[in-house]
Amino acid sequence: MSGAYSYARTFFGIRRTRGSGLRALLFVLECTLGIAGVVFVGVLAHWFQWLLPIAALLCLLIVVSTALLSGFWQAVVVSLAAVLVQSYFTAREAAMNAAQDPVNSVTLLAFVLTALLVSRLSARVTEHAKESESWGGQMHDLYEFTRRTLQMNLHVEPGAQLVELVHDIFALEAVVVFDADLHETYQSGFWNEDPRELAQNVYYFETSDDDSETGIARRVVRLGTVPVGSIVMRGDTSPLTNNAIASLVAITFDRYRAFANESRIETERMAEQLRSTVLDSLAHEYKTPLTAIRAASTGLGEMGHLSAAQAELVSLIDEQAGQLSDLTTRLLTTARLDAGEVTIHAVPVGVGGLIDEVVAGLGDRLASMKVAIDLPDDNLVLCCDRRLMSMLLTQYIDNACKYSILGTTITIRAVQDKAEVIFSVHSIGPVIPIADRERIFDRYYRSSTSSNRAAGTGIGLSVAKRAAVIHGGYVWVISDEEQGTTFYAAIPAPEQKRKSR
Repeated sequence: MSGAYSYARTFFGIRRTRGSGLRALLFVLECTLGIAGVVFVGVLAHWFQWLLPIAALLCLLIVVSTALLSGFWQAVVVSLAAVLVQSYFTAREAAMNAAQDPVNSVTLLAFVLTALLVSRLSARVTEHAKESESWGGQMHDLYEFTRRTLQMNLHVEPGAQLVELVHDIFALEAVVVFDADLHETYQSGFWNEDPRELAQNVYYFETSDDDSETGIARRVVRLGTVPVGSIVMRGDTSPLTNNAIASLVAITFDRYRAFANESRIETERMAEQLRSTVLDSLAHEYKTPLTAIRAASTGLGEMGHLSAAQAELVSLIDEQAGQLSDLTTRLLTTARLDAGEVTIHAVPVGVGGLIDEVVAGLGDRLASMKVAIDLPDDNLVLCCDRRLMSMLLTQYIDNACKYSILGTTITIRAVQDKAEVIFSVHSIGPVIPIADRERIFDRYYRSSTSSNRAAGTGIGLSVAKRAAVIHGGYVWVISDEEQGTTFYAAIPAPEQKRKSR
């Protein structure tokens, strides 16, 4: 009934005023003014002996004005008064019964239809004007909301700021926002039901709708097609405005994630730079005392006249000092590689001789292991920096020694494939999880699997990767239970860098 009454009010141009008494008084005043106008026209027409069409036209103008300014029912009353006035003066002159004159009925019908048409058009224009004004206000609010979101502090979570902005700018009764990534709910205003459950249900069941009875609008916040949260609002807003608010909330969520990632990456970069600087400084500081220790141990060994126990201790000192020296050299090289301070001295290097040299250098480590060298082309030559490639192979073979099962074979292979020379070191040991295969070449990264734990610093494979990258190559690893683990390094070998024998 309320919907039909509202439609009738709009259709017939009935205007709403506050208070029934004031409405009645205004209705009577508007009708009185219209009736006075048609009576005045009737008197003038009778006095000046105007023709009937002239008087009817003037009365029609008064009816149209009343319908336009007041409404349909006021215009009907004025139309009826105009017909009665016209009938009165016509009856006096023609001495006939006005009720029997068919012209009066036609005139009344014309007046009423004109009043209906004009009042309807007036109501439509007024309604469109109000809608335009309302939409203009909402567009202004959307502009203000967009401007304020761009000025938000992205160092803190945006949810709390967003609900306050939506609540204040759009003058809503209550707002709740759910951030699915942080799994946090933010609310503003009073809710009769649990806002957290309400917002989460919208997100999980992906329900976006507008309830005109309760004034509640539900929207899933999406980035493209991916839902990242939800927003529920209670107040007077249009569906288009609600869609725009949800889109702006999604954009703000995305900006916060991007800003957080940039900050994290920058922090990690600065921390890594600081760590590299500290390690570089420590490595330089260690070099001097280690050199002195090795010189002293060597001197003691050459002096002779040492007991067996003393000679064993001197040998132990020399061995451990050598390991510390190798570690500091590795740290220095890593820092220089990261800083871009290493210059490649590329020369033709025999791959077979390079592998033999590295294996000989790791003689003590490989003493208890079986080593197989697979080199299909004994004359294979690679133009590279011999020192860096030696470090790469050393790290690969040393890593295989740490994790190989005792009694298994470590296979070292080098083969030319088109414009690349591919080195590989294969061993049988614990399987490297898929999640670790990318990060295992990162500096200081150690596998999360306890079976993959071994003594080490976590920088060896990162040095191997940097040595390959600085040559324009790349590294990767394959690992499974049946085939074992194989580390690869592909180094470019263009035509001008290859040499045949």
